[in-house]
Amino acid sequence: MTQIEWLAAVLVLINVSLVALRSVWNYPFALVAVSLYAAVFYDARLYSDMVLQGFFFALNLYGWASWLRAKGDSGVPVGWMDRASRQAWAAATIVAWIGWSFAMDRYTDAVAPWIDGAVAMCSITAQWLLARRRVESWFLWIIVDLIAIPLFAWRGLYATSAVYVVLLGLSIDGLIQWRRAAATDRVAA
Repeated sequence: MTQIEWLAAVLVLINVSLVALRSVWNYPFALVAVSLYAAVFYDARLYSDMVLQGFFFALNLYGWASWLRAKGDSGVPVGWMDRASRQAWAAATIVAWIGWSFAMDRYTDAVAPWIDGAVAMCSITAQWLLARRRVESWFLWIIVDLIAIPLFAWRGLYATSAVYVVLLGLSIDGLIQWRRAAATDRVAA
């Protein structure tokens, strides 16, 4: 465990706490955290998670702009996807996971290409849906947390594993809060 890992972990906790509260101020914390975690995951040979941080950086910039445009007096409005959208996103995530993990398994020395690939592809989908203010993003974050906790502990990233335990709780809280908010908010597609 390095000081960089600890700092990244703290920034992620602040970030997700602010996301659950639908605060646009989550994004500056996210941008610094993902930059630090890219180095942490490179050192741990979790290359899917390392590359994932680049996607997170880009999606956080997009999300920040999207949330600023949507922000109202009562926070950022959230809503549910329709059934067809949910099915399309699920299928795309599965296809991306299989393709990405196969490539990581075949062309790198990644230590856990299929599990790490699942974390990465589910995280990309969750982050995209979060940027689009969709409640379903929290279900995916819960899945990511449940997979990532043992993966990171196995690689000796104990601070990061502990962060994902806290993130699991925050994701459950975020789901509860966003479900309540979605009952009253109207969100454009």
